[in-house]
Amino acid sequence: MVALQPKKGHLLVAEPSIIGDVSFNRSVVLLADHTEEGSIGFILNKPLNVSLSDLIPQFSNVQTTFKVYNGGPVEQDNLYFIHKIPHLVPNSIEISLGIFWGGDFSSVAKLLEEDKLDKDDIKFFLGYSGWHSNQLSEELNSNSWIIVKNELKKEIISKSCKSIWRNKMMEFGGEYLIWSNAPEDPSHN
Repeated sequence: MVALQPKKGHLLVAEPSIIGDVSFNRSVVLLADHTEEGSIGFILNKPLNVSLSDLIPQFSNVQTTFKVYNGGPVEQDNLYFIHKIPHLVPNSIEISLGIFWGGDFSSVAKLLEEDKLDKDDIKFFLGYSGWHSNQLSEELNSNSWIIVKNELKKEIISKSCKSIWRNKMMEFGGEYLIWSNAPEDPSHN
Protein backbone atom coordinates (compact mmCIF):
# COMPACT_ATOMS: atom_id res chain seq x y z
CA MET A 1 0.00 0.00 0.00
CA VAL A 2 1.41 3.39 -1.00
CA ALA A 3 1.79 5.68 2.01
CA LEU A 4 0.36 9.12 1.30
CA GLN A 5 1.16 12.23 3.28
CA PRO A 6 -1.76 13.96 5.02
CA LYS A 7 -3.39 16.62 2.87
CA LYS A 8 -6.64 18.58 2.91
CA GLY A 9 -9.33 16.45 1.35
CA HIS A 10 -7.68 13.10 2.08
CA LEU A 11 -9.33 10.51 4.28
CA LEU A 12 -7.90 9.04 7.45
CA VAL A 13 -9.04 5.44 7.88
CA ALA A 14 -8.66 4.10 11.40
CA GLU A 15 -6.46 1.04 11.68
CA PRO A 16 -8.16 -1.94 13.37
CA SER A 17 -5.50 -1.60 16.08
CA ILE A 18 -7.31 1.37 17.65
CA ILE A 19 -10.14 -0.82 18.95
CA GLY A 20 -11.39 0.55 22.24
CA ASP A 21 -10.86 4.18 21.26
CA VAL A 22 -14.39 5.48 21.76
CA SER A 23 -14.01 8.36 19.32
CA PHE A 24 -12.06 6.79 16.50
CA ASN A 25 -12.78 3.05 16.49
CA ARG A 26 -13.70 2.21 12.86
CA SER A 27 -13.73 5.88 11.89
CA VAL A 28 -13.13 7.49 8.54
CA VAL A 29 -12.16 11.15 8.88
CA LEU A 30 -12.21 13.77 6.13
CA LEU A 31 -9.21 16.08 6.63
CA ALA A 32 -10.60 19.61 6.33
CA ASP A 33 -7.27 21.30 7.05
CA HIS A 34 -3.67 20.21 7.48
CA THR A 35 -0.79 22.60 8.20
CA GLU A 36 2.38 22.66 10.29
CA GLU A 37 0.28 24.01 13.17
CA GLY A 38 -2.08 21.03 13.16
CA SER A 39 -4.94 19.24 11.47
CA ILE A 40 -8.73 19.36 11.58
CA GLY A 41 -11.16 16.78 10.29
CA PHE A 42 -14.68 15.40 10.58
CA ILE A 43 -15.68 11.77 11.20
CA LEU A 44 -17.93 10.82 8.30
CA ASN A 45 -19.40 7.55 9.53
CA LYS A 46 -20.64 8.14 13.09
CA PRO A 47 -24.25 9.39 12.92
CA LEU A 48 -25.76 10.53 16.20
CA ASN A 49 -29.31 9.82 17.35
CA VAL A 50 -30.26 13.46 16.89
CA SER A 51 -31.41 15.55 14.00
CA LEU A 52 -30.72 19.19 13.31
CA SER A 53 -34.20 20.11 14.54
CA ASP A 54 -33.44 18.39 17.87
CA LEU A 55 -30.48 20.74 18.37
CA ILE A 56 -31.92 23.96 16.99
CA PRO A 57 -35.63 24.38 17.76
CA GLN A 58 -36.08 27.03 15.05
CA PHE A 59 -35.60 24.21 12.51
CA SER A 60 -38.51 22.11 13.81
CA ASN A 61 -40.49 23.01 10.66
CA VAL A 62 -37.71 21.93 8.29
CA GLN A 63 -39.22 19.42 5.88
CA THR A 64 -36.20 17.14 5.50
CA THR A 65 -34.66 15.62 8.58
CA PHE A 66 -30.95 16.39 8.48
CA LYS A 67 -28.80 13.89 10.34
CA VAL A 68 -26.06 15.10 12.63
CA TYR A 69 -22.78 13.21 12.89
CA ASN A 70 -20.20 12.95 15.64
CA GLY A 71 -17.43 14.99 14.01
CA GLY A 72 -14.91 14.15 16.71
CA PRO A 73 -14.08 14.63 20.36
CA VAL A 74 -13.19 18.35 20.22
CA GLU A 75 -15.81 21.06 20.95
CA GLN A 76 -18.77 18.69 20.84
CA ASP A 77 -21.06 21.49 21.91
CA ASN A 78 -20.49 23.29 18.58
CA LEU A 79 -22.15 22.57 15.25
CA TYR A 80 -20.01 22.35 12.10
CA PHE A 81 -20.87 21.57 8.51
CA ILE A 82 -19.35 20.61 5.18
CA HIS A 83 -21.17 21.16 1.91
CA LYS A 84 -20.99 21.39 -1.86
CA ILE A 85 -22.94 24.64 -2.30
CA PRO A 86 -20.45 27.52 -1.90
CA HIS A 87 -22.54 29.66 -4.26
CA LEU A 88 -25.31 29.61 -1.62
CA VAL A 89 -23.13 29.85 1.52
CA PRO A 90 -20.87 32.92 1.59
CA ASN A 91 -17.45 32.69 3.26
CA SER A 92 -17.12 28.94 2.68
CA ILE A 93 -13.62 27.49 2.82
CA GLU A 94 -12.70 25.02 0.10
CA ILE A 95 -11.31 21.76 1.39
CA SER A 96 -10.82 20.15 -2.03
CA LEU A 97 -12.62 18.42 -4.87
CA GLY A 98 -15.75 20.59 -4.57
CA ILE A 99 -16.11 20.08 -0.80
CA PHE A 100 -16.43 23.18 1.36
CA TRP A 101 -16.32 23.75 5.08
CA GLY A 102 -18.36 26.24 7.06
CA GLY A 103 -19.45 29.63 5.88
CA ASP A 104 -22.19 32.01 6.87
CA PHE A 105 -24.55 29.98 9.08
CA SER A 106 -27.33 32.58 8.79
CA SER A 107 -27.42 31.79 5.04
CA VAL A 108 -27.69 28.08 5.84
CA ALA A 109 -30.47 28.80 8.36
CA LYS A 110 -32.41 30.82 5.79
CA LEU A 111 -32.01 28.09 3.15
CA LEU A 112 -33.24 25.50 5.66
CA GLU A 113 -36.24 27.59 6.68
CA GLU A 114 -37.15 28.14 3.02
CA ASP A 115 -36.71 24.40 2.31
CA LYS A 116 -34.03 25.16 -0.28
CA LEU A 117 -31.36 22.81 1.07
CA ASP A 118 -31.16 19.15 0.25
CA LYS A 119 -29.60 16.67 2.67
CA ASP A 120 -27.34 15.57 -0.20
CA ASP A 121 -25.77 19.06 -0.29
CA ILE A 122 -24.69 19.43 3.33
CA LYS A 123 -23.56 17.32 6.29
CA PHE A 124 -23.69 18.52 9.91
CA PHE A 125 -21.37 17.53 12.77
CA LEU A 126 -21.22 18.05 16.51
CA GLY A 127 -17.56 18.57 17.28
CA TYR A 128 -14.50 17.94 15.19
CA SER A 129 -11.33 15.89 15.20
CA GLY A 130 -8.20 17.90 15.90
CA TRP A 131 -4.49 17.26 16.14
CA HIS A 132 -1.81 19.70 17.30
CA SER A 133 1.34 20.30 15.20
CA ASN A 134 3.01 16.87 15.35
CA GLN A 135 0.25 14.76 16.87
CA LEU A 136 -1.14 13.38 13.60
CA SER A 137 2.39 12.52 12.40
CA GLU A 138 2.97 10.64 15.66
CA GLU A 139 -0.30 8.73 15.22
CA LEU A 140 0.62 7.90 11.62
CA ASN A 141 4.03 6.65 12.75
CA SER A 142 2.35 4.41 15.33
CA ASN A 143 0.10 2.97 12.59
CA SER A 144 -3.16 4.36 13.95
CA TRP A 145 -4.33 5.63 10.55
CA ILE A 146 -4.11 4.85 6.86
CA ILE A 147 -4.28 7.86 4.54
CA VAL A 148 -6.24 7.43 1.31
CA LYS A 149 -7.44 9.75 -1.41
CA ASN A 150 -11.09 10.70 -1.37
CA GLU A 151 -12.19 8.93 -4.53
CA LEU A 152 -15.83 9.92 -3.99
CA LYS A 153 -14.89 13.62 -4.22
CA LYS A 154 -17.84 15.89 -3.28
CA GLU A 155 -20.26 12.95 -3.45
CA ILE A 156 -18.89 11.89 -0.07
CA ILE A 157 -21.36 14.41 1.37
CA SER A 158 -24.42 12.71 -0.11
CA LYS A 159 -23.15 9.14 -0.02
CA SER A 160 -24.09 7.02 2.96
CA CYS A 161 -20.85 6.49 4.85
CA LYS A 162 -22.25 3.84 7.17
CA SER A 163 -20.11 1.06 5.67
CA ILE A 164 -17.19 3.16 4.38
CA TRP A 165 -14.74 1.79 6.99
CA ARG A 166 -15.70 -1.81 6.21
CA ASN A 167 -15.43 -1.14 2.47
CA LYS A 168 -11.95 0.34 2.91
CA MET A 169 -10.84 -2.75 4.85
CA MET A 170 -12.04 -4.89 1.93
CA GLU A 171 -10.22 -2.64 -0.57
CA PHE A 172 -6.99 -2.91 1.42
CA GLY A 173 -7.25 -6.71 1.31
CA GLY A 174 -4.77 -9.07 2.92
CA GLU A 175 -4.78 -8.96 6.71
CA TYR A 176 -7.49 -6.26 6.64
CA LEU A 177 -10.10 -8.57 5.12
CA ILE A 178 -10.77 -10.32 8.42
CA TRP A 179 -11.61 -6.96 10.02
CA SER A 180 -14.24 -6.15 7.38
CA ASN A 181 -16.57 -8.79 8.86
CA ALA A 182 -15.50 -8.66 12.50
CA PRO A 183 -17.98 -7.20 15.01
CA GLU A 184 -17.26 -3.66 16.16
CA ASP A 185 -16.67 -4.97 19.66
CA PRO A 186 -14.59 -8.18 19.31
CA SER A 187 -15.81 -9.39 22.72
CA HIS A 188 -19.20 -9.93 21.01
CA ASN A 189 -17.67 -12.51 18.71
